Amino acid sequence: MSVTLRLQRHGQKKRPFYRIVAADTEARRDGRYLEIVGTYNPMVEPAAISLKEERIKYWVATGARQSELARSIIKKNIPGLVETTEESRKEKTAAKRAKRKAAAPKKAAKAKDPKKKRTKKSAA
Repeated sequence: MSVTLRLQRHGQKKRPFYRIVAADTEARRDGRYLEIVGTYNPMVEPAAISLKEERIKYWVATGARQSELARSIIKKNIPGLVETTEESRKEKTAAKRAKRKAAAPKKAAKAKDPKKKRTKKSAA
């Protein structure tokens, strides 16, 4: 089950109010969620935002993705959280790629090994 932090719309017609929730990626937009981690009200000036920082940090640490709007809200209110997680994710992928690249010549050498000749058995 993969988790995303995204907005869930509530409120009346033409008067939106959003909950920022941790939800399964396969759940509907306003459907089942795992936890409410904040709220966002764009109708007041300035927009009212309240976040549970500890819970957001927990979900991001466990690998939850964020929707575009949820990511921008989190970036503005919890500085450094999104950037550090993106940096660590990039470092991990770079390390995996370097490891694969180092292992690639060994595999190629094994494939070209002249001692192991494959011969087809003739059908008699």
